[in-house]
Amino acid sequence: MSVSDIRQKAWSAGLIVLFFVAWELFCLMTGMSDLVLPRPSQIFVTLFEKFPILWPHIIQTLVTTMIGFVLGVALGVALGAVIGVSKTAYDTCYPLLVGFSSIPKVAVVPIFVLWFGSGTVPAVLTSLSICFFPIVVNIATGLATTEPELEDVLKALGASKFDILWNVGLPRTMPFFFASLKVAVSYAFVGAVLSETVASNRGIGNVMMTASSNFNVPLVFAGLFVLAGLGVALYVLFSLIEGQVTGWATRKDNAIVT
Repeated sequence: MSVSDIRQKAWSAGLIVLFFVAWELFCLMTGMSDLVLPRPSQIFVTLFEKFPILWPHIIQTLVTTMIGFVLGVALGVALGAVIGVSKTAYDTCYPLLVGFSSIPKVAVVPIFVLWFGSGTVPAVLTSLSICFFPIVVNIATGLATTEPELEDVLKALGASKFDILWNVGLPRTMPFFFASLKVAVSYAFVGAVLSETVASNRGIGNVMMTASSNFNVPLVFAGLFVLAGLGVALYVLFSLIEGQVTGWATRKDNAIVT
């Protein structure tokens, strides 16, 4: 890591700290009520004090989210590959996917509860249904970037359609795929928490709903901070993996132009 990278990261961390300091000062100077906007110090104290109670709910939300996310990735890659290589599949499935994605998922949760009862399964299905669409779109878009001329050359050399897909198409989708993962994992958390607020007695979503009904606003914000932290951690993880897998697609700052 270069000195400029370290300096840039230090500036970014400083701006984040400055944001929380400004938030704290704003609440103190305006006399903001805790029921409206608690101070960051109150939120962190609440998070520290309630962490033993929150931990099982954090695990529940994380496991539910990751199950839905993994299933959503598998479904999204499969559908995206089919849509990307087949014009008929594109014309048939894409309008249906757009229509399904346009449905507010809060309207789908009661249907999942009706089918499977309250608990983990509706949360997993809601997470899956809300996160797979970006993956489908990006996989299909990545496959569409394969030049027809390149396909013609490979076919002339004896490559089958599957060979072209496996050796050329899918590798070219990797930058699109990892970009969609970083978006989809945030959507997966949204879906899981949404279901937990409606039809579950476990999870961060349920904790936030209970705290809201008890006017414990610092605990509500503590739940938001937990979700933000989990989302950022997974985003960073996928970014690190992306750097290892798709480094060839990233411009290097120290590249020498001759």
